[in-house]
Formats: sequence, structure tokens, C-alpha cells
Amino acid sequence: MKRLLFTISGFLFTLCIASGQEGMTKVNGQYYPYTIDECGDTLILASLDGVSVSTLRSFPNDEEYRRYRRYRQYALKVYPYAVEAIKTFREVEYATETLRNSKRRKYVRKLQKNMKDEFTDPLKNLTKTQGMILIKMVEKELDTPMYTLIRNLKSGVAASYWNTLGKLYGHDLKEGYIPGKDPVLDAVLNDLNISYDVNKKQ
Repeated sequence: MKRLLFTISGFLFTLCIASGQEGMTKVNGQYYPYTIDECGDTLILASLDGVSVSTLRSFPNDEEYRRYRRYRQYALKVYPYAVEAIKTFREVEYATETLRNSKRRKYVRKLQKNMKDEFTDPLKNLTKTQGMILIKMVEKELDTPMYTLIRNLKSGVAASYWNTLGKLYGHDLKEGYIPGKDPVLDAVLNDLNISYDVNKKQ
């Protein structure tokens, strides 16, 4: 009986859509196609961005589960900074791919000066663990240790300085992101996408 009711409901829903009116509507500054079915409902048709679907997490104990929840909360907090970092890196990489190292570093210094006012205070207020997660997100996406990124973008002196400072907080910037070293961190980062492709037609 339940299967019959489900089949009839599905048929009626399909019938409503098939015989509706269509048009375009504006939502948040963008236009989307819509249809009005015979039931009087307006259905907006839009393509969704890619989503991450994963199985339910299982943990060996409550402590690991609590750490996962904490890491995930921290990762969501630093996610906008990671997205902006990758976006900026890819655009700098594209804009300076034909420049010599000296001009490239000059370009990076100018960009850093412009971004300093916007990001210094919020990044300065991150906890040690939040900062670590932000670094690992960037390293995972670029498949490069933070030490190497700083050395290539600025200088070896700057990379050594930040690595020494990082060690005071328990971080080795030369290590990079190592999949499998921390399964809890892996589980959190694998659910977040910070990739960015430069639009080379601009």
C-alpha cells in the first residue's frame, strides 16, 4: 500500500511540473530559470556547486571524537583565510610566472604590504591550534611545506626566521602536511575544498 501511495505521489508531482509555466527570476542579483506547476508552487532551477559527501565518522574513543569536533570548528573558522591564501597564491603565481626572482619578490612585498592591514589583526588572534590547522590546509592544497613557500616567495632568511619562531610553538615549517600522521586532522581537511583556478581569459 505504501509503495502504491509513493508511486501515485511521484506521478502527480511529475505531472504538476510537466504542465507548469516557465520564466526567469532574479535572486541575489543573479537570474535563474523557474517553473510554476499546476499545484501553484514555484520551483527555481539552479546548478549547485560541488559538495563533499562522506560516511559517518567513527572514532576509537570519546577523546578522539572531541578532538575531531574541536578541529572541525577551528577549521571552519580559518577556512576563509585559507581560501583567500590559495586564491592570492594562485593569482601571484600566474601574474609573476614570467618575472625574474628579484621582480617577483618585489611584487610579493608590495602585495604583502597591501594585505597586512586587512589580515594582521584577525590572524594574530588565532590560537596555536587554529594557526596550525590553517597552515596544514594551505600545505595540503599546495603540496608544499610552509618553509619552502616562504623561501620561494620571500627569502631563505625569512623562511628560517619563521621556522625558528614556529618551533617555539611546536611547529616545524619544514615538515609540511603528511597524510596519515594525524587521522583526525585528515578527516577534517578532507571535507574542505580550498582549491582555486585562475581565470586566464581576463
